[in-house]
Amino acid sequence: MTVASAQAQPRRVNIAAWAIQLLLAAAFLAAASAKLAGVPMMVAVFHQIGLGQWFRYVTAVVEIVGAIALLIPGFAALAGLWLGFTMFVAILTHLFVLHSNPAGAVVLFVLCSVLVWLRRDQLAALRARV
Repeated sequence: MTVASAQAQPRRVNIAAWAIQLLLAAAFLAAASAKLAGVPMMVAVFHQIGLGQWFRYVTAVVEIVGAIALLIPGFAALAGLWLGFTMFVAILTHLFVLHSNPAGAVVLFVLCSVLVWLRRDQLAALRARV
């Protein structure tokens, strides 16, 4: 993000976006840590999904990369898209594979969507560079 686009956003919008970024980064790092640590519930969920435990590790890496990108200035919108898509797939998995409540994934999806909207100037800047 350029200095001009950062200044164009109202201060309260920037503060709200950073608060969401920090919250999402903490949530995704915690979830990834549970997956990498082999928490029995995570192992059971990924066993029920049926793709193997390798998918648990891939999901953890996706979450870690997204969480780190949330904290890098200029990459929050891209990270929000990345993690939002991940949560969209998680919602579908909860509904159609696990037959469980997707509430947690829905909340994270909504927060990612709000973040993408708040940081939409970053996507415009990225589009202009490409």
